[in-house]
Amino acid sequence: MKTTSVNIEDILVNNRYEPEFWISTNILNILFEKFSWQELNEYSVFIRKGIFDLKAERYQNNGIPFLRISNLKYFELDKTGMVYISESDNKVNHKTILREGDVAFSKIGTLGKILRISNEYPCVNLSQNLIGVKLKDNADKNYIFAFLMSKCALQQINRNRKKQLQDKLNLSDVKEIKVLDIPREDKKDIGLKVKHIADKSLVANALISQAQQLFYSRIGIDFNSIEKENVFSVSKSDFVDADLWTPMYSYPLYVNTLKAIQAKWETVPVGEIADLKKGDEVGSDTYIGYLDKRKTDVPFVRTSDIVNYEIDQYPDFFIPEEIYNELGQDIKAGDVLFTNDGKIGQVGIVTEYDKFILQSHIKRIRLNEKAKQLGITPEYLFLSLSIKEIGIYQAKRYTVIQSTIPTMANNLVKVNIPILDKETITEITNLVKEAFKLKDEKKRLIADVRETMDGYFEV
Repeated sequence: MKTTSVNIEDILVNNRYEPEFWISTNILNILFEKFSWQELNEYSVFIRKGIFDLKAERYQNNGIPFLRISNLKYFELDKTGMVYISESDNKVNHKTILREGDVAFSKIGTLGKILRISNEYPCVNLSQNLIGVKLKDNADKNYIFAFLMSKCALQQINRNRKKQLQDKLNLSDVKEIKVLDIPREDKKDIGLKVKHIADKSLVANALISQAQQLFYSRIGIDFNSIEKENVFSVSKSDFVDADLWTPMYSYPLYVNTLKAIQAKWETVPVGEIADLKKGDEVGSDTYIGYLDKRKTDVPFVRTSDIVNYEIDQYPDFFIPEEIYNELGQDIKAGDVLFTNDGKIGQVGIVTEYDKFILQSHIKRIRLNEKAKQLGITPEYLFLSLSIKEIGIYQAKRYTVIQSTIPTMANNLVKVNIPILDKETITEITNLVKEAFKLKDEKKRLIADVRETMDGYFEV
């Protein structure tokens, strides 16, 4: 329970009547008096909205990354569904180009999602639902980013947001964010940790890409040579044994891809090598936002919270620990996760750091004794499911629409995993293990940075 008192004259001057506005205002006023600060605008070359009129038909499969609101996750650029624009479109819209160390804000929806641009790309551009902040070269970019992830910054965003059909930030709301100062040595330490976070993330994702390329080279199949037929027919006799009477189940690209794999390698269904368990629904009345979370509250992981093959440690909602204990979901490090409904086909691995409640649209996959006898490791299973021609193609074959939501129902058990040679499985396992070791270290650093920053500005 939070209580505060407000002078009626202040309410009339500000024309704001929401209790949370005044609770945030009183907390922030204490901090603004205690710390020296400068507005974000003072550290910036520009603060601008993204491109308004770039049409979807101009999107490409490669080129300059064009960030949309779905790509923003805390400390991470979600590459799922990422689109690109041409060099020429980027030059025309050069006023919204961001580079390493700059930041992007979500302008609508879930506010407070802030992305630090990494050195993975020379530059990126922004869609209309984002606000870009190009920081000055002499600004302490890593510390500023760490501050923008603190509760103090989120309190300012929460206070200034405009409630219309959905929450919204204006440019002035971002420009006027007050960046509070801390001692130089502490600022330097935090900035160094932010750099390490970015470096570990980059190397970890590169290792997974390396493992995927190794898989493609060793499986020895030219997947590009398999025809994509837009029009096809299916004989009546095939329907007799068909699991599903849907076009995707019989789509030649998916069917022939699996046949090509099985012609060269032994395959095994997931259901024979693993035990599967789905998550739980906890009810939106139990959701807690980051600003209100207690230290013991646990992340609630939904299908959108598997980001770049890992659990987002700061999703939109948290759940009381007592519910976590009641559910007893039996999830541990090394378990593979696969989204079964809605945003189907997202795959990840649980790390030692992770503690969360899993939504019912996600399946936990744990290898059994048969998998060990076949030499299949959790890392190899994860990597196989991350390969489009295996995880995505087979998931699409088994997807149906249940009411309005796509679902695989219980068909994940039928997805076939190829068993490559022992040497390849070992090499892939080692690469993926190293990647997730770095991801685990990154998560611990992120938690350290946020807890340190929040500790400074606690009221």
